[in-house]
Amino acid sequence: MPTRFTVLGSGSGGNASYLETEQTRLLIDAGLSGRQIRLRLAQLGRSPETLDGILLTHEHADHTQGLKALCARLEIPVYCNRLTADEMRFKMETRLDIRQFVTGEPFEIGDVVVENFPVPHDAQDPVGFHVKTADGGIGVLTDLGQATRLVLERVRGATALFIEANYDLNLLQEDTRRPWAIKQRIMSRHGHLANSATAEAVETLANGTLRHVTLGHLSRDCNTPQIAREAIAVKLGQAGIDTIQIDVSTQAEPTETLTL
Repeated sequence: MPTRFTVLGSGSGGNASYLETEQTRLLIDAGLSGRQIRLRLAQLGRSPETLDGILLTHEHADHTQGLKALCARLEIPVYCNRLTADEMRFKMETRLDIRQFVTGEPFEIGDVVVENFPVPHDAQDPVGFHVKTADGGIGVLTDLGQATRLVLERVRGATALFIEANYDLNLLQEDTRRPWAIKQRIMSRHGHLANSATAEAVETLANGTLRHVTLGHLSRDCNTPQIAREAIAVKLGQAGIDTIQIDVSTQAEPTETLTL
């Protein structure tokens, strides 16, 4: 069976993705409610009971809020680094089966190799992932204020990339609901990626094996799927690159399943 990847939902209200190989079934983040995760897995003909693990990028609620409901009954292993684990133990009443990894050191779950690496974001010890399978790699870059050279090198060679495109700079600057301090945080090195920065990152990675890009974590007020997709498409078009499929995830429903 080929590797399959589905973003169950992504946005400021919650983020979770599902990865399945011949031997292994994983959630990457569990930021939707437990009920929504169960419902959206059911759309794929799957259930939380079959999960081999949950990978956490960081401790923020929009990436972890479903853990309590999922793990209260089901003893699903939760993979995270020490500082994220400390936050989870402090915040959650439910006892989690935490399998702690060291940031920067790869580990295996079934037939999957999980490489992880630090990313700049205002969390305790946030990471990105390069999940390597027999059919290719999937890079996960969500919640980072800057796609540094180190970060891009760690996902180079991936077949598919799930990367945040959080905001359009003009829409953010014109937004009247956000105080200037919040805008500064969003635009900072430890905030989120603008569409323009995401486009540059994708172009940098587009000279090799990359075939699929899924955009995630779009701001409800300061971005739209159309604007985000267009920003990346224009950048790739200017570079003469037409071999990459661009999809946009939403908060409301899962993406179409990507088969590697």
